[in-house]
Amino acid sequence: MSEQLTELATEAYVVGFPLVFDLEQVVRFAEDGVGAIPPTPFNAFGHARELSGPDDEFVSINNDTVYSIAQVDLGAGPVRLSVPEAGDRYYVLQFVDAWSNNFAYLGTRATGGAAGEFLLLPPDAESEGEGDTGTDVDVDATVRTIRFPTRVATIVGRWAVDGADDLPAVRALQDALTLTPLSTDAATPEGVPAVGPSEGEALDFFEKLRVWSQAFPPAERDRAALESYAPLGLVSPYTIGEQPEGVREALVAGYTLGKEALESALRTSGALVDHWLVNLHVFDYNLDFFELGAIDAPEWKLSDRRTRYAQRAAAALGGLWGNHAYEAAYFMTYEDADGEPLNGEHTYRLRLSPTPPVKAFWSLTMYDLPHYYLVRNPIDRYSVGDRTRGLVYDDDGGLTITMSATRPDDEKAAANWLPAPAGGFRPILRLYLPGDDVLDGQYAIPAIERIA
Repeated sequence: MSEQLTELATEAYVVGFPLVFDLEQVVRFAEDGVGAIPPTPFNAFGHARELSGPDDEFVSINNDTVYSIAQVDLGAGPVRLSVPEAGDRYYVLQFVDAWSNNFAYLGTRATGGAAGEFLLLPPDAESEGEGDTGTDVDVDATVRTIRFPTRVATIVGRWAVDGADDLPAVRALQDALTLTPLSTDAATPEGVPAVGPSEGEALDFFEKLRVWSQAFPPAERDRAALESYAPLGLVSPYTIGEQPEGVREALVAGYTLGKEALESALRTSGALVDHWLVNLHVFDYNLDFFELGAIDAPEWKLSDRRTRYAQRAAAALGGLWGNHAYEAAYFMTYEDADGEPLNGEHTYRLRLSPTPPVKAFWSLTMYDLPHYYLVRNPIDRYSVGDRTRGLVYDDDGGLTITMSATRPDDEKAAANWLPAPAGGFRPILRLYLPGDDVLDGQYAIPAIERIA
């Protein structure tokens, strides 16, 4: 087995991981659903009618909003998106292409709370009024367009919910959110090409990468990287299983090394500030596609392009379909103030004073390790934030949150308790529409303290 081929396969794993991981979730969504969202065909929204819980097994899923998610396939031409009036309720529709690039946003920040009509265009549409099928499209002047970088992309919708009593109003908004193909005789969407099984997990991964990278080409700047993997059979018309034994062996070895490197990178990405991983630019790897609501500015583009592929892969593994920080900022930690791993065997305290400055709302959500899933607990509380009822604030207006696997005896600590799993855990602090003090780094989050 060639060391050069193994090194190339390791690199290919990291570069291709976002595409494979994303499209696996796209297929999963269409065939099996995700958590509370039932299986949903392409070009239709599936809705979670309740806030997410531990049965929703999706990486770092939030517990602040209900989801409306659509897998969109523009292979048969443009699709019309109708958005209802949301008023002053926070919501966002985030557009993510097959390579996990956030390329457009609609919602409170980007377009306001008014109703709107939008035309979704395939990558090779010749103009705003012509789809890739060559069919003329009569577009009203009030309809704004969004061009997709890849034929298939995901719309991730999030609606803020203020308790169970607010759910009926949100459900009505969800039902009014629709996708309508412009062509009345549009064929059934092709979706994601099926990939036959290979000999084991590693070769399965690379076969998906081979097939899907050809079906969903990346940005022009990334195509040279894919072409460099020709010695691995990744640009070949022949399956990975048909490649020489030495190539297959290198792919298996590269898969293992790449996976280890990626998991290590996830824990170290971003700057460590008071033991929190602070990376307001974790999703800034998109350098090429900026449609409605996506900010095309140097401060939101990755400055160190040498690490771009690794950062993109780590972002997908740790928070697939996460927003840019100007929409929602994410802070996570694995350790306490002494640098020790967080573990539910102990009791911890996080004092936020002042509480995070936001234009929408904030929350602290608990996740287990190594899956980053919500944690089942006796009080059905998976996050604590500024909308959580029954919290007891400190005299100065700050908030002290207690994290432990068992309920605290102290009454105030119990009121502010965020249940943890019995083993290792990783909380995420989310700030929706973060204030300027957050984005420029002036607002600091204190370390989580272990209580003796």
